[in-house]
Amino acid sequence: MKDTLDIVLLLALPASGKSEVRRYLEFQTPQTCRDSFHMGPTVQLDDFPYVHIMRRADDEAAALGKPRMFFSAPDKPFADPRDWGTLIELINEDYADLAAQKSYPAGDAAARTLARIERAAGKCGISGRFSRLDAAAQSKICAALEAESAKLIREKTAAYAPLEGKTVVIEFARGGAQGSPMPLKSPFGYRHSLALLSDEILKKAVILYIWVTPEESRRKNAARANPDDPGSILHHGVPEAVMLGDYGCDDMDWLEQHSPRPGAISVETRSRTFYLPIGRFDNRVDKTSFLRADPKQWNGAATEAVRSGIKSAMDKVFSGAAEKVSR
Repeated sequence: MKDTLDIVLLLALPASGKSEVRRYLEFQTPQTCRDSFHMGPTVQLDDFPYVHIMRRADDEAAALGKPRMFFSAPDKPFADPRDWGTLIELINEDYADLAAQKSYPAGDAAARTLARIERAAGKCGISGRFSRLDAAAQSKICAALEAESAKLIREKTAAYAPLEGKTVVIEFARGGAQGSPMPLKSPFGYRHSLALLSDEILKKAVILYIWVTPEESRRKNAARANPDDPGSILHHGVPEAVMLGDYGCDDMDWLEQHSPRPGAISVETRSRTFYLPIGRFDNRVDKTSFLRADPKQWNGAATEAVRSGIKSAMDKVFSGAAEKVSR
């Protein structure tokens, strides 16, 4: 088996420390990543930028007197919860584009991005929404979103490089309404979204789960929110109604307890079953918020607590991945 992992799914409730862990890894030497975490140089994928574009498109449509397309209101959850699957289909496409190093022509970035969202939603049974708008409204919305969409594509293609020796880190959060019984019903929760990931991802993936309580997730979400930087990975805030309605709980503990293979999550999809090794980084008592600061200000003891916590989790999944390969 290789000495580094190919794909790490970085999963947790919002504001749990996922993006902070990604930031920490970006500042580690290749040797530290390999020796301590079984990871090569990282390439990052995340579904949040698409959520941001969808909210921005809704705001622009509303400003034109048109109905919102994706969310019932600026501070409410998805109007159609099947859009949780839309985000996974976009991740699948991003990973395929990364592997193929697919290029995008200059210009019309917003139109291409919204068309991708439409196609991804179609795979989840959702009919076109942006395409139903009149041409004038489409043109105005695209003009308003062009700069942000172009930035998204630039950042996506800037990560292109041969994947040999690299570790792709894929970040997303899933959950259900506060007080929901388990298992969560589709399209909510990790069970639903994991099953939509492509075979190319699932056959190589392990899970690093950042473990916090829903209460701590809400506290940290409020603490990090910067209304002047809503598109930021590190500083965006999730609306309170979404925190309670979509992230009031999650199903990772249930999935782990009900897996037929200890130390792994069972993912049943397309008449196949994948077993994804899982390791937990316990962040129920906040260990990661300081990582948003300049690395020169990082405290040595706090940084060591992060390193040891991630190392313990990654040692576990690396062992599980080795067993997965040997079966």
